[in-house]
Amino acid sequence: MKINIHFQNNYSVEAEIFDSPTGRAIYNALPFQATVNTWGDEIYFPAPADSGLEPGAQPEVAVGNLAYWPPMPAFCIFFGPTPMSSDTTPVAASAVNVFGRLMNVDIEALRSVPDGTEVRVEKAE
Repeated sequence: MKINIHFQNNYSVEAEIFDSPTGRAIYNALPFQATVNTWGDEIYFPAPADSGLEPGAQPEVAVGNLAYWPPMPAFCIFFGPTPMSSDTTPVAASAVNVFGRLMNVDIEALRSVPDGTEVRVEKAE
């Protein structure tokens, strides 16, 4: 399953959604819009999907991972270290479900997305 993530600052990126309970919940909620927040090299925003933690959920993820954080609930894009990281590995605030990955990780473009930017997530055609 492919999606497009469009940021108001004219940056877009394609991503792959995994066939998992969280991946299907996110994909079935599309399209949606939200306002982004940043936390180190993580962009996150409210997600209109409901999923509990899956087996294997953990805070440490890989660069380019898309993850679901149940407490908000949030759609998270990881592209580098966060305030919880002790090295260059992204670490979420608490356990997350990895449900997809970016097809191309442009760290500078992702860092250029400021707090308060509008984002639209939709199915790729």
